[in-house]
Amino acid sequence: MILPVVKLGTLALKTACKPIASRLKKEAGLHPRFRQLIINIAQANHRFTTNMQRRIYGRATDVAIRPMDEEKAVQAAADLLGELFVFTVAGAAVIFEVQRSSRSEARKEEQRKQELEAMKQKDEDLAREVELLKQKIEDLEQLARGRGLAGLFHTRHTHGAEGVKAKPSLIIPGAKLESEFQRKN
Repeated sequence: MILPVVKLGTLALKTACKPIASRLKKEAGLHPRFRQLIINIAQANHRFTTNMQRRIYGRATDVAIRPMDEEKAVQAAADLLGELFVFTVAGAAVIFEVQRSSRSEARKEEQRKQELEAMKQKDEDLAREVELLKQKIEDLEQLARGRGLAGLFHTRHTHGAEGVKAKPSLIIPGAKLESEFQRKN
């Protein structure tokens, strides 16, 4: 929900920037101190661009550069000021968007790290459980080998009265092995 609002706000700011820039242009020509400041900025910009053009075209750069008249200087400086304002606002919006995006990516990366750590922990727990089960199976196999085939099917004779033949009874091997295994551990 917040992303569309932020994007809409950025667009509104960029749109509001243009009238503000034109207002700055208009006001720049009215105030005397500000007017002189922007004339000086425009004259410096004019000298710089003229020298750069002369160097690019291979002409002499040590000649005197004729200054712009005041009205052209005010107009050029006001245009420069308006464009500078628009680009500053657009640059700030881009920086804000990049920072917001990087924070979002950092949160996602942290969440992925936590999920990966949880999966590693679960994997380690399962590995320990598998090792424990393997050990239990090995102990049961050793116990069964120690008793041999007869150890698996224990027969026990019940003692009856004298002279009466005892009946063999079958003992369930799993119950006895399990109880012996529990006594071992």
